[in-house]
Amino acid sequence: MSNTNTSPESLDYQKLADDIRLWARELGFQAVGITEARIPEQDKKHFQEWLDQGLHGDLEYMERHKELRCHPEKLHEGVIRIISARMDYLPAETETIKILQEPEKAYISRYALGRDYHKLIRKRLTRLGKKIEEVTGEHGYRAFVDSAPVMERPLAQQAGLGWMGKHSLIINRQAGSFFFLGELFTNLPLPTDDPYDKNHCGRCSACIDICPTSAIVEPFKVDARKCISYLTIENSGPIPVELRSKMGNRVFGCDDCQLTCPWNRFAKHTQESDFQPRHHLDNSDLADLFLWTEEEFLERTAGSPIRRAGFECWLRNLAVGLGNAPTTEKVLAALHQRKDYPSELVKEHVDWALKQHSPQRDN
Repeated sequence: MSNTNTSPESLDYQKLADDIRLWARELGFQAVGITEARIPEQDKKHFQEWLDQGLHGDLEYMERHKELRCHPEKLHEGVIRIISARMDYLPAETETIKILQEPEKAYISRYALGRDYHKLIRKRLTRLGKKIEEVTGEHGYRAFVDSAPVMERPLAQQAGLGWMGKHSLIINRQAGSFFFLGELFTNLPLPTDDPYDKNHCGRCSACIDICPTSAIVEPFKVDARKCISYLTIENSGPIPVELRSKMGNRVFGCDDCQLTCPWNRFAKHTQESDFQPRHHLDNSDLADLFLWTEEEFLERTAGSPIRRAGFECWLRNLAVGLGNAPTTEKVLAALHQRKDYPSELVKEHVDWALKQHSPQRDN
């Protein structure tokens, strides 16, 4: 039960902050940091420049909710601190690089091989909030996990969890970048952590150089319109023709910028069973996935981030992958089986894919 008799004045907030770190680890988080409920001015400016340059593509909600993104205090009444939490997600023993080198296989971003992280992390953060209430009484809290207008990366950096890499993801010296972030907004005046002010990328440009579609247009700035993660997940229309051949076998997201990052040699494998691969999605043929029925898709992506793309876009993505695959009987048979699929979007990408295997194809 909550100790509602505890007065705010009598609380030892430093001890509470230490306890919060302990409880967070018990709940499966690898690290937490505490920061003020504000976004630094330089991050607001960088975000506005990104919007002004149209680099958000069709992510119109970025523009629509920019006021909330820049002012977290408007998301939760009375918030003065934000607890930023890190949870590692990299599965052990997945054929990461090998799959990218086997063009008949489907590459799915490592974060999406298991169950959707949103519910799991939100539940854990809510449990953390309730655990805090057992000591403080009602304190006013709210959990967020990549589903609200929260600028989680600047907040994580302010909370000391790492620095912003040139690929725009947070990097931690001891853990790389294969982790999720979540936030617990609270009205408690907890002591804050020092921001992570150092940037350890140095002169390295590995993530910029390796990006298949050159989506990292300059350090710390990604053009979503070229990013494979955006194209295969957020984008609901055709994939630009000039980018299709560059996508290779990446059919849901892309990890190249992380896989090449030297700091990810320190990435820790997840212990969460929910983040382990399901339905052999870490080692499946493009053709096999392409022939799933919609019912099979819905069944096998239940509780998965892949469901977000929808069946039509799933087929679109796989068609592009098959267009980039070696010309084999299995690949051609799969494409011909979907040639008359009742979706103009899918048909367009199947036609493109078949042309890639045509002897008359222009080089």
